Amino acid sequence: MKRFDIRGVEIGGERPVYILGPCVIESEKFVLSLAEDLKKICDPLGVSWIFKASYDKANRTSVKSFRGLGLEAGCRLLRKIGDQMKVPVTTDVHSPDDAQVAGQFIDLLQIPAFLSRQTDLIRAAAETGRAVNVKKGQFLAPWDVRNIADKLETYGCSTYVFTERGVSFGYNNLVADMRSLYWIRELGYPVIFDATHSVQRPSGAGDRSGGDGVLAPVLARAAAAAGCDGIFIETHYDPSQALSDGPNQVPLRDLSALLGKLKQIHDLCR
Repeated sequence: MKRFDIRGVEIGGERPVYILGPCVIESEKFVLSLAEDLKKICDPLGVSWIFKASYDKANRTSVKSFRGLGLEAGCRLLRKIGDQMKVPVTTDVHSPDDAQVAGQFIDLLQIPAFLSRQTDLIRAAAETGRAVNVKKGQFLAPWDVRNIADKLETYGCSTYVFTERGVSFGYNNLVADMRSLYWIRELGYPVIFDATHSVQRPSGAGDRSGGDGVLAPVLARAAAAAGCDGIFIETHYDPSQALSDGPNQVPLRDLSALLGKLKQIHDLCR
């Protein structure tokens, strides 16, 4: 199994890593406050975590949807959070130019699922020298990640991880196949399970995505039991008021209990 370290957080090791944060940077005050509260939750539990927030939601259902703070301002803010909280930070990049800028600030560059086969983007992310997290496209089989891994290795990146976030199942729906976690790990790659985007209903609310956020903890527990190297969970103070992907996010008030359960499940199954 491939292992690597991101600012003291090991990917593919004995302990799972948790990628936590809001879908999008709604404001500087909001994201700083949420990061501080996540640290207060994670430190007492002794869990390894990475802070996540998007500077730009480029793949939105509607042209009217909230996008975010912007590339450089968002990345600078995430670097500030990482330094203050002493945790790695991650965000999604959408173009080769984005990757070059984000690579100056971000510890783990995330390739969005819809862009997981875009060779130029993968190359640009790899050539930054940063670790890369590729979210497996909803249209890909688990074993197809071998081709993405080959691209990353070809362009000089050996520190990468894949994230499973469900596969398309008819219209406006996804299904999470826990076998995917096993198959990707059998290929020798660390894999993270995205509990919140796996319950998304793409464009399910007409001009925006819907989702079944109440099921995110259920799938997170199943993934921990199935065996994975981490869990990705988006969280918000009040998901009903979130500016992006609210229906999928876990309320912050529920996160401590959920992380505690996931830690117990991992310890039992290990």
